Amino acid sequence: MSHRELWVAFVTIVTKEIRRFTRIWAQTLLPPAITMTLYFIIFGNLIGSRIGEMGGFNYMEFIVPGLIMMSVITNSYGNVVSSFFSTKYQHSIEELLVSPTPNWIILSGYVLGGVARGLAVGFVVTLLSLFFTKLQVHSVGVTVATVVMTSVLFALGGFINAIYANSFDDISIIPTFILTPLTYLGGVFYSIQLLPEFWQSVSHLNPVLYMVNTFRFGILGVSDINVGFAFGVIILFTVALFSFALRLLNTGKGIRQ
Repeated sequence: MSHRELWVAFVTIVTKEIRRFTRIWAQTLLPPAITMTLYFIIFGNLIGSRIGEMGGFNYMEFIVPGLIMMSVITNSYGNVVSSFFSTKYQHSIEELLVSPTPNWIILSGYVLGGVARGLAVGFVVTLLSLFFTKLQVHSVGVTVATVVMTSVLFALGGFINAIYANSFDDISIIPTFILTPLTYLGGVFYSIQLLPEFWQSVSHLNPVLYMVNTFRFGILGVSDINVGFAFGVIILFTVALFSFALRLLNTGKGIRQ
């Protein structure tokens, strides 16, 4: 395929994915906005006033970056896993497989669609947070780089989940039993400095911790971990998942059966 044909194929997949979640915005964009608003009210206003400061900031300011990142993670993941599995289930994936479209274009298109939804929800949540607190961005570069890379990483995770899934029940197992616990234990609502030394060490095994803290550094300028090391972890996971997802596509795992 020529460069122009590759670009057309890529844009077509991305456009389809964006239209998919914007067409049903009441199911894709509105629910996370409502959920995060409840988090702001309950944890930020009601409970936060009793907790006081954390990391040199009031509790609402401290948890806002984590809640934004949590919404980006869950929606980037959820968009790709549901979309690609639906394509498998309806057998429309066969139309892509018989076309000359390279697998890396297919993968990139679905991932970018997930990133678009993740960033859209993250933007909505950020706007809502301004009704509860003030955001003073410490580093625009770190903030943007972290949220984009994290969105790409979990979109890839959703793609891999969709490949292995054999039923609609299978696409909810990973988010329920792995993704949600990792997110809640990833420093969204607390600083790991509050934990005993042993549990601080255990927390460093949680990859979400690096993403939440790096994003918090970009917004507030504080982090429980080294930001440079955190970037390295995110990049390493992203490259590993992209390579693995592409390998699954090339071998036809879960598709050519």
